[in-house]
Amino acid sequence: MRCVLTDEQLLKLLHDDVPFGDLTTELLLAPNKPVQIIFTARQDMTVCCIEEAARLFHLCGAECELSVSSGDRVIKGALLLKANGSSDAIFAAWKVTQILVEWASGIASATRTLVDAAGHVPVACTRKQSPGTKALSVKAVKAGGGVMHRLGLSETILLFAEHRQFLTESPEVILQQLKIKAPEHRRVVEVHDLNDAKNWALAGAEVLQMDKFSLADVRACHTYCQENNLPVILAVAGGVNANNAADYVSAGAGLLVTSAPYHAEPKDVQVTFSALK
Repeated sequence: MRCVLTDEQLLKLLHDDVPFGDLTTELLLAPNKPVQIIFTARQDMTVCCIEEAARLFHLCGAECELSVSSGDRVIKGALLLKANGSSDAIFAAWKVTQILVEWASGIASATRTLVDAAGHVPVACTRKQSPGTKALSVKAVKAGGGVMHRLGLSETILLFAEHRQFLTESPEVILQQLKIKAPEHRRVVEVHDLNDAKNWALAGAEVLQMDKFSLADVRACHTYCQENNLPVILAVAGGVNANNAADYVSAGAGLLVTSAPYHAEPKDVQVTFSALK
């Protein structure tokens, strides 16, 4: 996968951690001492942001060799990267790159677990990332095999109850207006109970975003849509995780919408140093 951060953004991460140099390294090591750093996996994981780590080492003046790519599944002990350079370059980039790979690999691995649990049904992650982490979070979701639910408000239609409270037209009229004005977009409606879901499905919604629905209600809505020949995708949202994903799929979900991977624990990356001659 390609880098999703610019050189300027990567250097800002470095500046946040090393604004005036690495004091400990400067006091104890010759700045041009050649050293090698190696990243290995402390646990099984789906790797992410290894390209950003390599680029940052390069920007610091080191040479870096990657053994994996973002999206690769690796086992404990797997080699991730090697970087050779001066002590000031290697030590400056060390923690920034390690933390970046650990954090992003945590999201990617959690996404992969959900994707595996969901089987043939796509897993879509929301835009509820930690503020300022969108590019990296999106990369991590994709590395884990997921897709994005919405990148923002500009490219998709999602009709909330908060919108509907200001509308007086019937569901059929509202959906027809959307179809005429934006025929290339699917008309997605968030619903909050079974009756609401049935009404909007019957009116012609193409996707129902079912917020915090029970398994029984998802199953009942799926049955209703089948009996009435309504080609509606049921997108289950709210509380979806790896433990219940398969159950929602079995109940009739055609899409799982979740924020759970963003709260995953980072994965552990083992770092070792050695002197070069």
